[in-house]
Amino acid sequence: MSQTYHRLQARGPLSLLSIVIPVYNEEAMLPLLRRAMTQFMDGVPFGVQLLLVNDGSSDASIMGLAAWAQADSRVKVIALARNFGHQIAVTAGLDYATGDAVVVLDADLQDPPEVILEMVERYRQGYDVVFGVREARAGESLFKRASAWAFYRLMRLLVHEDLPADAGDFRLLSRRCLDALRAMRETHRFLRGMGAWVGFPQIEVRYQRAARAAGETKYPLHKMLKLAWTAALSFSPAPLRISFLLGLALFVIGISQAANAFFRAIFGLPMVPGWASLMVVICLVGGGILVSIGVLGEYVARIFEEVKGRPLYLVSDTINLPRSADTPSVHQDLIRMQQEVL
Repeated sequence: MSQTYHRLQARGPLSLLSIVIPVYNEEAMLPLLRRAMTQFMDGVPFGVQLLLVNDGSSDASIMGLAAWAQADSRVKVIALARNFGHQIAVTAGLDYATGDAVVVLDADLQDPPEVILEMVERYRQGYDVVFGVREARAGESLFKRASAWAFYRLMRLLVHEDLPADAGDFRLLSRRCLDALRAMRETHRFLRGMGAWVGFPQIEVRYQRAARAAGETKYPLHKMLKLAWTAALSFSPAPLRISFLLGLALFVIGISQAANAFFRAIFGLPMVPGWASLMVVICLVGGGILVSIGVLGEYVARIFEEVKGRPLYLVSDTINLPRSADTPSVHQDLIRMQQEVL
């Protein structure tokens, strides 16, 4: 793995920390989350802005979030119009964050809020990204741990060589890193890869991951596979190159079969009727072509969705916040540049 060295510049005390927590069907978890986060906010020597993003929950999560926000002005609620997915919900929270630094935290309390204090210390040393690395994963099955291990190694191979292994979305971002991420408005988002792409000084903080306190995981295997596919297509041409290599391999197989038939005919060797081998080659070639077209189609579909220019999310309601965030607009930037030229 390549490593870029930076000159660190120490920062003064943190004035305001924004914490973004996406919430999806966490009705059972909210009382525990409220207790833990209130205790954390009351015990830190800096201000905290807690941004809770309701990602179109189908249970009564929004009612619990509203009651919490009405009782504590530090708590801000962003209710999305529907379920847009975890990465988009986190993006919405980042758009509304106004702190000197921002932490992304899941609602299940598997990532201990106490680790944030160590992240803040690293931030004050000059690091722009402080990501949590899980040393242990309590309360998870062997299959879940094995699939997670494979997922992170595959993402390092396909997305970015500097993508940290065993590190989820639990991380601290400085304001300048946050501004860089906010300028990246692609529809299909993999925030961990985007954080690795922007660079800036980064460091890990290792911790023991606890078991989920209540409710069920919101990231089963099929969602993990979907995230991996999105990350691979959004950050890497590797699937296209794999399809090219597959086509090349099939071409070599075809040439070898032709050479085998040619030499047998030249030297008068017996030739077995080739119906089975012919069918195998046809199926291999046809399958390779279809796979390649399918991969290419996925890229084209993503281009199609990007050029529509639709907003990443729609907000139906906010509490203790304005209705819209001050998010970057590529269209507005283009108009401004055209006006400057004229």
